[in-house]
Amino acid sequence: MKIDKGKTKYYALMEELREDIVSGRIKEGEKLPSENELSAQYKISRHTVRQALSILQSEGFVVAEHGRGTFCSKRLQTRAGTKNVAVITTYLSDYIFPRLIQGIDRILTANGYSIILKTTGNSRNNEAKCLEDILTKDIEGLIIEPSKSQMYCKHAKLYEELDQYKIPYVFIQGCFTQMEDKPHILMDDCKGGYMLTKHLIELGHRHIAGVFKVDDSQGKERHKGYVKALQEAGILYDPDMVIWFHTEDRISKPTNTIAMMVDRHVLMDGIVCYNDQIALEVIRTLRSKGLEVPKDISVVGYDNSLIAQDSRVRLTTIAHPQEKLGEMAAELLLEKMRGISDEESMITRLIEPELIVRESTRSRFNQI
Repeated sequence: MKIDKGKTKYYALMEELREDIVSGRIKEGEKLPSENELSAQYKISRHTVRQALSILQSEGFVVAEHGRGTFCSKRLQTRAGTKNVAVITTYLSDYIFPRLIQGIDRILTANGYSIILKTTGNSRNNEAKCLEDILTKDIEGLIIEPSKSQMYCKHAKLYEELDQYKIPYVFIQGCFTQMEDKPHILMDDCKGGYMLTKHLIELGHRHIAGVFKVDDSQGKERHKGYVKALQEAGILYDPDMVIWFHTEDRISKPTNTIAMMVDRHVLMDGIVCYNDQIALEVIRTLRSKGLEVPKDISVVGYDNSLIAQDSRVRLTTIAHPQEKLGEMAAELLLEKMRGISDEESMITRLIEPELIVRESTRSRFNQI
């Protein structure tokens, strides 16, 4: 047993046993070693073992039978009729998520379902913990926005366990590469990025920077559309004009890099931003450098959020039908829970983007 610094022995044992259960190394109904055996194996006291087993029992991973011992819970049970659906998103407070949840809730509530809501903070470790937790709950289905969907999923076994227990799940706003065959509802982000970049090109912009998120599939697809529009227009793609950021540095890197590019006098007349939040921060940064949007530089966002509509410079952006996406995901999950096949499905899986033109972009033709 490996004990990380700061972790108690009982918690480390609990985590190791839980991992053995989740991974299938300890099977359903299988008897765990006795307290004495675990105490000798891990060189810890029986009291420490009891503490670990108590947590596992409270979380539903094991059951204690008087006079017989402790057994791995038989979690493969009939879940139909529980009327519970889990929804896991990366965030709740961010600007698009409340409306997304509203769309999901509207459809599921109308069909008699209750929602168990969890968030990951866009952390893969937290996502794994959320999945482990819901596997102990009586749920009939799951809607999940994957964390850092552009990165390889290291906890695929948890999704395999959902498959084993015949719990259908639907991905929204992203999908892990190794699970692209699973049900999902996505925006056509490649087309969205293409439409934004083409809009700037049609207005006469030729030196267009891009700000994209590297650790989710939305960022990859929006960048792909950006590249496609440049290539079609015969504009050479310059990697130095592209700013890639991670979830952890989303607050600082985009704006700091834009500020440095301005200070270095990088020729730049347009900026395609990953989303509206980034776009507004970029506009504030440009303004602090004495540049005006769109007079000096045009800026576009993505999502058509309320902040895009109510900001000082109203953003040109891509419409993101948050509530509709949530409704479609809920309808697709209902189909899966009812056993409707992909061939019989009536749900569109890819949402077409719509360009919303406002005051943050202007023509570069015939400027004095």
